[in-house]
Amino acid sequence: MKTKDKMLKGSLLFVLLAALPLSLQAKGNASTGQEKSKVCVACHGTTGKSENPTYPNLAGQHASYLAQALGDYRSGARTNRVMAGPAANLSNQDIVDLAAWYASQEGLRDLSIK
Repeated sequence: MKTKDKMLKGSLLFVLLAALPLSLQAKGNASTGQEKSKVCVACHGTTGKSENPTYPNLAGQHASYLAQALGDYRSGARTNRVMAGPAANLSNQDIVDLAAWYASQEGLRDLSIK
């Protein structure tokens, strides 16, 4: 019975850790993310500002949003034919590094009314 309890607790811990947002699991490095972003440049531009309106601008987006989106593309929870390939082989660290790079770029503005 004790072995069964240990297995259950271990499984529960694994599920809980897997469910943590990627942004909480590791800290991203923007410089490393820039190096890893070379494959992203064709669609999203050098600094995350796409010149083609078909592709979203990533510059200045919140790192937590970017990490969640990339993680969802990787897992298949979010589907897109273009993103499926590049996201499939990303590690958790790759994802948070890319998110840190794009989040560090100028782009997103606070449009709240004051």
